[in-house]
Amino acid sequence: MMKDIETLEDIKYLVDGFYGRVRKDELIGPIFDEKIGNHWDRHLDIMYRFWQTVLLEEDKTYFGNPFMKHAALPVFGEHFQRWLQLWKETLKKDFNGPVADEAYTRAERMAKVFQIKLKAIRQEGGSPVF
Repeated sequence: MMKDIETLEDIKYLVDGFYGRVRKDELIGPIFDEKIGNHWDRHLDIMYRFWQTVLLEEDKTYFGNPFMKHAALPVFGEHFQRWLQLWKETLKKDFNGPVADEAYTRAERMAKVFQIKLKAIRQEGGSPVF
């Protein structure tokens, strides 16, 4: 029986599984590899803390601005759709429950907001100020 996301260990399992898929993906894998290079351990640690803060509300361990890290990347709608697809596949494979559902809802909302902000920046031809 699958369980819900309840602990930091669950978050790590989810994030590791997701980025394992991302790194193998032909569409978005190269974008992540180009940006992250040899610093995957650092990136994964940041992602553990981000999702821990988002999903396990009593554990505030992330204080960054996730949008700014993505503002200069060459990502568009198809990249966000693939990202969401891989996230959903990873969630559905291992987790079931309200927190797992919230993990997808939050990712979906984040993808929409990022796309809106990126479109505005690109239309203005300027730098992100968010």
